[in-house]
Amino acid sequence: MMAISDERGYQYFAGIHGYPLPAYCDIAHGHATYFLPWHRAYLYFFERALLTQNPAGQLAWWDWTSPKSQRDGLPDAYRTKTGAGKRNPLFEAKVNDQALAQGKRTGDPRSTPTRRAPGQPGSNPLPTAEFVTSMLELSDFTDFSNQLEQAHGDVHMWVGGHMSDIAFASYDPIFWAHHTMIDRIWYLWQLKWGKRPPAAVLDHALPPFAMTVRQTLDIHALGYEYAASTAHAPAAPA
Repeated sequence: MMAISDERGYQYFAGIHGYPLPAYCDIAHGHATYFLPWHRAYLYFFERALLTQNPAGQLAWWDWTSPKSQRDGLPDAYRTKTGAGKRNPLFEAKVNDQALAQGKRTGDPRSTPTRRAPGQPGSNPLPTAEFVTSMLELSDFTDFSNQLEQAHGDVHMWVGGHMSDIAFASYDPIFWAHHTMIDRIWYLWQLKWGKRPPAAVLDHALPPFAMTVRQTLDIHALGYEYAASTAHAPAAPA
């Protein structure tokens, strides 16, 4: 995907979130009813493009609550620049010229390729399993979504670099593993409570994706699954 310059490519999908404008993520951030559905649609269409290039590929989640992540931080797969003599595409990614030019005009002079600065002073630590468990006890969708968005932001800031900048965060390959973890936590909440966003928004569109809020609610209908048999997963209601 990184080698493709059209709408099948990595740069196209990374650019949906922030730069180059329009920044479609504006519909999601700060709006609890759209934060989770919009990002699920984002992941869905990104993975569809990934599968076009490699039918055996799939998105994985970064469990930042795991003992290893709490101890070591970034997953091993994202740490090394090269492996077996080849460039590791999970280590960094290019930011396209149009995004960089727009950022500079608005006083956000990011560079290319992406960079990280994990655990810098002033950032909150990675959310713990206990914190996720407490979030999953929130029965109201809006309360849960707001708490999860806050935890999601803490991880962005902890990773640092481009990930700490909403306009460029999605160019970093770890963005996708982070957001897949967020999506998984929503799925675990759905297993526990069987609830939805407010009925008034269910048929609202999630631009630029040809999908409504309602169409994001069932991951099985979207063709994917998450492991739920972990210490972090609550039991489904009887």
